Amino acid sequence: MVSRRALLRQIATGVLVLFAVAAARAQSDPLLSWNDTVTKQAIVEFVQATTDNTKPTFVPPEARIATFDQDGTLWVEHPIYSQVIYCLDRVPALVAEKPMLKEVEPFKTILTGDREKIANLPLSELEKVLAATLSGMSVDEFKAEVQKWIASAKDPRWKRPYTDLAYQPMKEVLGYLRDNGYKTYIVTGGGQDFVRVYAEAVYGIPPEQVVGTAGGTSFSYDKDGKPFLTKEPKLLLNDNNAGKPEGIHLVIGRQPIIAFGNSTGDKEMLEYTEAGDGPRLSVLVLHDDAEREYAYGPAQGLPDTKVGTFTQELYDEAMTNGWLVISMKNDWRKIFQEQ
Repeated sequence: MVSRRALLRQIATGVLVLFAVAAARAQSDPLLSWNDTVTKQAIVEFVQATTDNTKPTFVPPEARIATFDQDGTLWVEHPIYSQVIYCLDRVPALVAEKPMLKEVEPFKTILTGDREKIANLPLSELEKVLAATLSGMSVDEFKAEVQKWIASAKDPRWKRPYTDLAYQPMKEVLGYLRDNGYKTYIVTGGGQDFVRVYAEAVYGIPPEQVVGTAGGTSFSYDKDGKPFLTKEPKLLLNDNNAGKPEGIHLVIGRQPIIAFGNSTGDKEMLEYTEAGDGPRLSVLVLHDDAEREYAYGPAQGLPDTKVGTFTQELYDEAMTNGWLVISMKNDWRKIFQEQ
């Protein structure tokens, strides 16, 4: 008969072995949140091929540029973009500063809090809200407001901060690429100044490596002679669709060899990436997991959507060109980091 002490020793040894196996796996597998699928294998093999200087596919470190869309690629974008929610949340404070807006549309509708009516506002009306809430203050004031909001706002479905809803598998890809000499950039249709506030804390991407839709600024001095920048309601770069490769050229100055996206707004960025010489990797995230996240396309018969549209035409282009398509349902072991 095994003594109690011997049994406890066996259990303790077994636990230590399990920890050792898990630690060894973590060191050997940089993409732990991924299932062992051909998609994961293709990403790993591409990185290995481009960082091995004994292979003809080797890419020198200075050319290892990887670009990532944000909304729907790095974090949740449904049912509406987080930045739009920020702008809607800012309306009461804006109306308090400018009471005349209380009876002006679309601010009047937004103040009712009626989600159905707000959802039916035309894009032109929402653009008025974005212009009013994203300009008219100094760059530093805007940064402080976003920091305050991002620290307290929570997604209504998961009851977690929006920054908790970054996809763990994609964060692992970002870290894996950087560990192998890649420089990672966010190239987003979202506001450049907005994303720069939290990108480093959430994704490990510093502000200078965020390319986004950019508005104008004006230079001035305060009453003490200190210079500052004021955000203006003037569009400088619409970093979506063709604007993405234009923004990449303007800000980065190098053509990516890796690009990740999830919608028609990323098509030109992937095409631009593929147009370069040497090895190229283009990847699209398909949202096909309604249980753990959301399911929308309308590619592959998934529900249609105005937010993060992934058409069948884009899917067919990916198949024709040999782009990878990530199935959230099949390729990802988990979607978010545990609380």
